[in-house]
Parts: sequence; C-alpha cells; structure tokens
Amino acid sequence: MDRIWSAPSIPAAVLAGVEQFSERPAIVDGARTLTFADVREEMLSVAASLIASGVKRGDRVAVWAPNSAVWISAALGVLASGAWLVPINTRFKAAEAAYVLETVDASYLFVADGFLGGHQLDELRLQSPDLRALKDPILVPAADEVDGAGWRAFLARGDTTARERARGRIAETGPDDVSDVIFTSGTTGMPKGVMLRHGASLRAFHAYGSVLGLREGDRSLIALPFFHCFGYKAGWMLDLLSGATTYPLAVYDGVRAMEAIDRHRITYLPGSPTMFWPMLDDPRRTEFDLSSLRCSVVGAAFVPVELVRRLQVEVGIDMVLTAYGLTENHAMVSICRPGDSPETISTTVGQVIDGVEVKVVDDDGRELPPRSEGELLVRGFAHMSGYFGDPAATAASFTDGWLRTGDIGSLDESNYVRITDRKKDIYITGGFNVAPAEVENVLAACDRVGQVAVVGVPDDRLGEVGAAFVTPVNERTDTERQVLEFARTRLANFKVPRYVWIVDALPVNATGKVLKDELRTRHRSLRQAKD
Repeated sequence: MDRIWSAPSIPAAVLAGVEQFSERPAIVDGARTLTFADVREEMLSVAASLIASGVKRGDRVAVWAPNSAVWISAALGVLASGAWLVPINTRFKAAEAAYVLETVDASYLFVADGFLGGHQLDELRLQSPDLRALKDPILVPAADEVDGAGWRAFLARGDTTARERARGRIAETGPDDVSDVIFTSGTTGMPKGVMLRHGASLRAFHAYGSVLGLREGDRSLIALPFFHCFGYKAGWMLDLLSGATTYPLAVYDGVRAMEAIDRHRITYLPGSPTMFWPMLDDPRRTEFDLSSLRCSVVGAAFVPVELVRRLQVEVGIDMVLTAYGLTENHAMVSICRPGDSPETISTTVGQVIDGVEVKVVDDDGRELPPRSEGELLVRGFAHMSGYFGDPAATAASFTDGWLRTGDIGSLDESNYVRITDRKKDIYITGGFNVAPAEVENVLAACDRVGQVAVVGVPDDRLGEVGAAFVTPVNERTDTERQVLEFARTRLANFKVPRYVWIVDALPVNATGKVLKDELRTRHRSLRQAKD
C-alpha cells in the first residue's frame, strides 16, 4: 500500500493525500468546490471547534444530515478530534434517532434541521428532552446554503491552540482505535451499533479501490447515503484517498443523476439495483450523454444478469461489478474482478479479498465442501470491534473466532461467493425450504417484470407460501397470469409463488434494501381486501 492507505488513521490518510493531490478538486457540491487542501483545513477547523467545546478522545459525536460537502467536513473533524463518528439514518424518525443518541450517549449532534421537510430538533426535544447531544446541537447548513449562521458560530469556537491539539490527536490515533459506530438497519430487532476501526477501514477499502482502479481525475457521483458504509467508506472516503472528485447527491432521482453524469462527466457510479432500473427504463435516458461512465458497483446479493448486460450495452459501462460485505466486517468480504462474465457478476458477489477467509457450515456448524449451500462464516482482519455496549450480542455473533453472517450461500474452488438468501428469509412450504432470492432471480428474467421481491406468508395447509410483489413494465392487466405461467415453466411447483401482487414500487430503505416486513404487512392487507 502507498503512504496514504498505510496511514495509521483516516484523518492521517487525508493529510497524506493532501500532499499528493493538494489543489485538485476533492468535492463539488452544487456551487461549492473544495480542493483537497480545503478539505484538510475544514477537517482541522471542525476538530478544533469540537476540542474547544470539550470533546475528548473516545466521545461519540453524531451526524444526522443528508449527503453534502459539510457532512464530509463534519465527519472528518469528528475523527480528527479523536472522537467516534456516529452517522444517523436520514430516514429515521425522532424516536429512532433518540435511541441511537441515547445508546451511545452522544456528546454532540450535527443536524440539518428541516431536511426532508422535517423538524428534527423540535421532534427530538419532544421525544427525549434530556439527551446530552441536545444541549448544544450543531446546525449543518441546508443543501442550498454555502454556510449558515449556526455553522459559522460553531467554527468560530476553534483557535490556533485547538488546531494544534487536533493535529496532536491525529498523531495519537492508531489503526486499532475505533473510528465509527455505525448502526445496523434493525431488520431483525433494535438496531445495534457496530464499532469499526481506522486501520481495518483503510485496508478493506484499499482492496476494494484497487479492483476498481479508482484514480486521480476520476469523478464519482455518490447518491448512496453517507450514513451507510457503501456511501461513506466505498464512496467519499475512497474518492478522497484515491484522488477522485466526489459529487454528493442528497436525494436520489434518476433524472437528476443522469443530468449530473452528463454535466460533470462522471466516471464512477455505485448504487443498488433499485437505483439503476429507473434510469435504464426512463424514456428520457437518450437525452443525456452517459458515455463518461467507466465503472459501476451494484450492491446487492442478487443482481439480474439483464441489469448487468443493459448497463454494459445500453449505457456503455466497461466495468460493472458486484461486491459483498456486512457492516460487522467493515462492509467488505468479496468483490468481482474486471473481466468476469455477466453471468459471474450476476450470480456471485465476487472473490474473497486478501486477509479475509470465508467458510460455509451446516446447521450443526460442520464445514461443507465447495459449492455446498449453508451459512457463510467470515474470519480475518476486518471483524468489528463489537456491538457498542452489548457484549452479549457481540459474543453471540462469533463462533470460535468466525463471524456469523446470517447469509446463506456457497463458496467455489476459486473463492467466489454466491449468496442464496438471508437465513431469516428462508421460508418452508410443505416441508421444502424456499429461498426467496432464487425465485426473485428467476422472475426478474420475465419480460413483464420490472422489479420483484418475494416473501414467505402464512398458509393454513402448507405452513408458508410465496408472495411475489412485482412492478410491471407495462399497463397490461394480465401481468399476474403471465408471471405465474413464466414461473411454472422454470421453477419446481413448491417454489412457484401462490400470490402475485402488482405494485407501483417496492418499499425500500435509504440504502435501497427492500423492506420485506412491510411487504408481509401489505400482503395481509391485500388478502383481506380481496376476501
């Protein structure tokens, strides 16, 4: 690794990067452009103001705001102060945000009050008025502001002495120190705060960036939310340490994304399938020049081969890859390689990176041979430091030093990983296990289907059956029948969904993950209405 990626901490890597990239543009956010040197100065200014405000090493400082240049400055300043960064999901309601702030006992909160039409501070104060983070919240400027009165007042707290202390804290921070507490989505219970480290973050995303070949002069459109590792560590952090320019997008919209690609000659676009399909199917796509795109990473366990081919052929992206990670493993386990076929990119999540091991076990914990299906376990440098304040949950996540992923899949002789499903999503129909993702992958090839998600729902006779939610590609009224006929010719009877529901859109969270609990609730409502 070069001296940037081998730095002992993320802020130290930023300082090393400035020496190399200096006056090149690092972030372009609307009318505002920050050079790499500007990023360094903002990082030190934020850190100095936090230190002057009493923030100590190991304090937790939260950021609750949409993607912006200021989000990056705030995050880097937190890390440079020696505190632990706690990003908060922008979709969270006040009660959910309060849970995060209370769990980590956050000392400060950066907040963009009023984003997405909300009243975040008022709602937080009503919900949990005694939160320590609410005693002196730091207001982040709105997306259409260059700065704001609250932000200027905060930055004015720092002085020369505090800046020197910030540099000292950067020098004191090592690779094994905690950098972030990133909360899980909470799909299997209350969200848990995953403690990640500086050194493992740098090592994991150096491996990721090396495959992509991201380099000085690349331009990245990051619409993935910064509160998630895909938008943060595989997004702006990767850009900043590779010499690429980040273009943050606060709220994703297919047309806005295409406009940005055209205007700024974007070369790298990471995203989820739910971001790419609307772009591909938009009739206005031909109005935009997307030819600058050379690389895209599609983050999902299953990516239809048709999506890969369309991005390559219709958009002209040379390198379309998939990758796999979980927050508990610094969001990095495997990634496809340049030259992999569309089928490999679609049906696997790539080859395990150096320094990480994967094995597949059965329900009794016995290791299975290559290409056998079971639960994926992961071991190596990228394990989390644990769940914040929850040693019992931390211990339950490991077996003899191996991290239990909860994902069902297989590993081939070349160390390529295939994900079948989440262990919790498997449903049993008439005694047979059914993996929803397998059914989704088959149905996605139907020319009547835009997007599809399958869930197991209760059935009096069979225990559970499949319900498929489909967004159609046209207005024809026989789509349900056509989808079922398509499934019957390609799937065993017990895998064919009992129900097909046509919907305008699939419910997703801010990272593009389909909310399957919401689909199960919707199924109950649709069944009641039909009966």
